[in-house]
Amino acid sequence: MKRIQEPRGARLRRALTVFAGLVLLWWLFTLGDIPAFLLPAPSAVAQALWNGRDYLAWHTLVTASEILSGLALGVLLGAALALCMIFSPRLQRWLMPLVLTSQAIPVFALAPLLVLWFGFGMSAKVAMAVLVIFFPVTSAFFDGLRRVSNDHLDLARTMGASRWAQLRHVRLMAALPAFGSGLRMAAAVAPIGAIIGEWVGSAEGLGYVMLNANARMQTDVCFAALFILVLMTVLLWAAVDALLRRLIDWAPENH
Repeated sequence: MKRIQEPRGARLRRALTVFAGLVLLWWLFTLGDIPAFLLPAPSAVAQALWNGRDYLAWHTLVTASEILSGLALGVLLGAALALCMIFSPRLQRWLMPLVLTSQAIPVFALAPLLVLWFGFGMSAKVAMAVLVIFFPVTSAFFDGLRRVSNDHLDLARTMGASRWAQLRHVRLMAALPAFGSGLRMAAAVAPIGAIIGEWVGSAEGLGYVMLNANARMQTDVCFAALFILVLMTVLLWAAVDALLRRLIDWAPENH
């Protein structure tokens, strides 16, 4: 049965409706006796965004550069690990425990060590983002590569395809939807590593803005930075999703 494609603006209308509903609930909560330093009104946060636009814009650029760098490196590392494990079952037995161990250790426990090793600059934040990102990409891509139909692989071998040709024309094409799922997840969690790195040690970025504002009881500024971070995450996920829908338009989940 043919799928009914959703109108282009339907998803945007739903997102705006949900956002408006959350803002309305937020505003209703502030009508009570809650002090402004605990929960500022939406109007106060909007004013903080406007008054500190230059200050927030600079720190937003810093965090965005960390997130994008971490996303690019994390995706490359995750895809490379998945390819290595699918090519060599022996290597898979050695690498998979290391990949799982990297996720078993709490990120907050590793953040101070990364700052100690890489310093207080951008490198530690990018490394933290890579650590958070590469696992969903590795697991999703590897799962997609190993779930290729044996009938397709047997047909490729019968036609004399080399291992490289099988990988390029059969395994990769079949695994692209799974890789896309991992990439979407990576885009959603990409800001986590960068922000945690900024919380542990940094003098710039939205994480630094939130810590500094929280110490000064400037809750409206803290909410303003958080709003920018959420908006950045949503836009990054939407950009990745739109790109995947265009590149992998034949996949059922992209319709």
